[in-house]
Amino acid sequence: MADKKSTEATPASIARANRQRLAVEEGARAMADIEQRAAAVRKNMERLRALREAKEDEEARSEPAVVTKKKRGKTLSR
Repeated sequence: MADKKSTEATPASIARANRQRLAVEEGARAMADIEQRAAAVRKNMERLRALREAKEDEEARSEPAVVTKKKRGKTLSR
């Protein structure tokens, strides 16, 4: 009635276990690669932001402040 599973590994179960092990290892490598690339992107963005802000600060200091008055236009009444 109740069949007991054999404790011996079949070739199919060994192959399946190897595929699963390889998939787990490749997944871990892929995640590490993704995290490394993301860190590199964040570092580059930080560098570029610092350069942009320095450029904007330099431009703000070199340009004189220009204040212009608004000209009042004629209002049309109907």
